Amino acid sequence: MIQTHEFCKKLARTEISTYLCGNKFRISMRTANYTDLRNNLKSYLDGVVNNCEPLVIHRPENTSVVVISLEEYNAIKETEYLTSSAEMMKRLRSAENNMNNRKGTKINLADL
Repeated sequence: MIQTHEFCKKLARTEISTYLCGNKFRISMRTANYTDLRNNLKSYLDGVVNNCEPLVIHRPENTSVVVISLEEYNAIKETEYLTSSAEMMKRLRSAENNMNNRKGTKINLADL
């Protein structure tokens, strides 16, 4: 069985990875205050990278911030780019429709 973070890494170059890492596998966001983050920085950052786990940092008297891995950020930016094109969205919707109607082509995950 593929570990969640390995699976996310394999799909990091596709628009699907935002969905998989962002919705299917993530149950909740980890949180930390500034002091705890400072004292346990390595542990928190390892969790962000290795588990596709975003981290919410609560800052006193300020707006909270979210830390995500570079892979997650790149997946978000790629999804943003793909969805900004009407033609690309048309192609993606057509492909999704084909899959839903069992007209898609099966591809072995190892061949990707």
